[in-house]
Amino acid sequence: MKRRRGSAGKEAGSRPYQQLLQEAARLLAQGEAAGFDDARRKAAARLGFSLRHPPDNAAIEQALVQYRALFHGDSRLAQVQQLRQTALKAMRLLARFEPRLVGPVLTGTAPPHSPVHLHLFADPPEAVALFLLDQRIPYEHDERRVRYGAEQWDTLPLYRFVAGDTTLELTVFPVQGLRRRPLSPVDNQPMQRADSAAVERLLEEDRPSY
Repeated sequence: MKRRRGSAGKEAGSRPYQQLLQEAARLLAQGEAAGFDDARRKAAARLGFSLRHPPDNAAIEQALVQYRALFHGDSRLAQVQQLRQTALKAMRLLARFEPRLVGPVLTGTAPPHSPVHLHLFADPPEAVALFLLDQRIPYEHDERRVRYGAEQWDTLPLYRFVAGDTTLELTVFPVQGLRRRPLSPVDNQPMQRADSAAVERLLEEDRPSY
């Protein structure tokens, strides 16, 4: 006996769903939306309809990657390469804190002027601030909330500074946080993290060959 497709599955294969998906990706790529929720709302408003089961964050992110590859090509790759190179330089400077690259710069979905997000690990977290002061790097202190489960959140210190034209955001976890990854706001799965060796490999893989 054939299994009936749920309404979410039907919508995912429909023309309106694909239109909404592509418009949301376009809005993000062009910097016309502040995030996934904003992109969904604006796409629905511009197209003049809404769906009971609109594209989720992961679907929009994948469509965004495809959009940028199609319409921005080499310029997008060069932009991501530059951000990853900046990340790698910062990771080498901050090596004592076991830095990990996370977020759009790692996944390759970073828009122009995207900040570089690094996870650092230190006990106490103020060690990062002292290091930045010692290196004479001006910074801003802030906080970031991360989620580990449906109702499990943690608030962590964040240090922000600018290198050239790029903003770097350092979220500081306790040392034991190396073994526990927070959930991604994109797909609710444990966040991808990359150490400096992995970032070096990404740069090497994306380097053009002649």
